[in-house]
Amino acid sequence: MVGMDSPRPCTGFCALAAVILAAGGARAQAVSPRPEAPAAAVQQVTDELGRRVNIPQPLLRIVSLAPSLTETLYALGAQERLVGVTDYCDYPPEAQTKPKVGGPVNPNLEQVVALKPNLVLVTKAINRRETVDALDRLGLAAYATDPRSVEAVLASTARLAELIGAREAGEALVAGLHVRLAELKQQLGARPPRRVLFVVWQDPLISIGRETFLADALRWAGAESVVDTRQDWPRVSFEEVVRLQPEYLVFASSHAEEEQKSFAALREQPGWRSLDAVRHGRVAIISEAISRPAPRLVGAIFDLARQLHPEAFAEKKQNGSGKIKNEPARYSQADLLFSPFPLSVFPRPYLLAAAEPSAGEECPLCAR
Repeated sequence: MVGMDSPRPCTGFCALAAVILAAGGARAQAVSPRPEAPAAAVQQVTDELGRRVNIPQPLLRIVSLAPSLTETLYALGAQERLVGVTDYCDYPPEAQTKPKVGGPVNPNLEQVVALKPNLVLVTKAINRRETVDALDRLGLAAYATDPRSVEAVLASTARLAELIGAREAGEALVAGLHVRLAELKQQLGARPPRRVLFVVWQDPLISIGRETFLADALRWAGAESVVDTRQDWPRVSFEEVVRLQPEYLVFASSHAEEEQKSFAALREQPGWRSLDAVRHGRVAIISEAISRPAPRLVGAIFDLARQLHPEAFAEKKQNGSGKIKNEPARYSQADLLFSPFPLSVFPRPYLLAAAEPSAGEECPLCAR
């Protein structure tokens, strides 16, 4: 007789129940949802216009929609990740071998998408807000820059280096540029600035506003613009220029020798021949690097300072200190565009539109 506290022997029903429970557990285990795959890594940053940008990681494919940004990527050693550039990206020469996506003002977005970039780089100076909006709708991360001074160009370079994971290269590059600017400041000393007209475009005559990085570049080179306006790319009348009588005219071009010949023809043109600077040949023709907010800008500033203040550099040589270390700006071999004094970074349609902004809009790419 089995006691009440003793376990009873398992009947057939018990065995069947055990089998059912085991099968049910196995079935439950079989239909359990699989853990979701981890979401792709994204880095959220704020660009120089205050826009929040989500950049997929790892950052392996970059499209540049501005020559200055292309130059900066090469200076940072990131050219292998650069998969697309604009038709105007001509420096360094190797950049011309990259796939092209059209011009900065109206890039071919189908080509941009086909390149499958993690990041598209734009700049407020020459890219349009419509382009950035279109990139947003296409789900492409677009990071915008907006340097407004020489120091801001260096800071923007450092931020871009951080963004693409090249911090050490950026720190070394920017530190070297700061040293060279300090040398130039010491070299020029307290010399009064030359009053200049920076000619962005000849016909119609377009110059620079006081809040552009170009105006600040002039200040670093020991000059000041006779045009004093908040508008970035103002149209200027010859009557006003004649009244202001700049000491020097400053042109930027990719063909310095040809520009010297073109300048000689200005003496015969109405308006220009009324300027003392034209009659006396006081003209500075420098590399178009001066027009691009990129590391080469510093070398172009040195070049301009030498032309405007040759006595400062002659004094340094006479004092036995030698020349300031400065690599000459390299000229591209791009053909001249649209006028005798082109700034290829600024396509003519853009300049004409920027010279006459819409009411309440300061630039094509407004901060958002």
